[in-house]
Amino acid sequence: MTRSLKKGPYVDEKLMKKIGARKPGGEPIKTWARASMIAPEFVGFTFLVHTGKNFDEVYVSEDMVGHRLGEFAPTTKFVKHGGRMQKEAEIAAKAAEVSAAQAAKATAAK
Repeated sequence: MTRSLKKGPYVDEKLMKKIGARKPGGEPIKTWARASMIAPEFVGFTFLVHTGKNFDEVYVSEDMVGHRLGEFAPTTKFVKHGGRMQKEAEIAAKAAEVSAAQAAKATAAK
């Protein structure tokens, strides 16, 4: 849900204070403020955003302005779907890719 326009964007005050004291490209800034909006002043800085267990490094670029810091540091780890059948399918696909590459190499050598 978006924040009310009359309230304005939420930017953590401590983060703004830390930004004012540093130069872009320096040491990463450690933060737990995942809900903080990325302001234009953040461009060029690197943040260590807390994921619940550890900190993910997030370098802020111009495209990220207006998004939240937490969007760029996922809190869950994706575990691939499937089991034995999926593994067999991946092995077959890899074997087909290798054979296709060898065939292409053989035709190029002729």
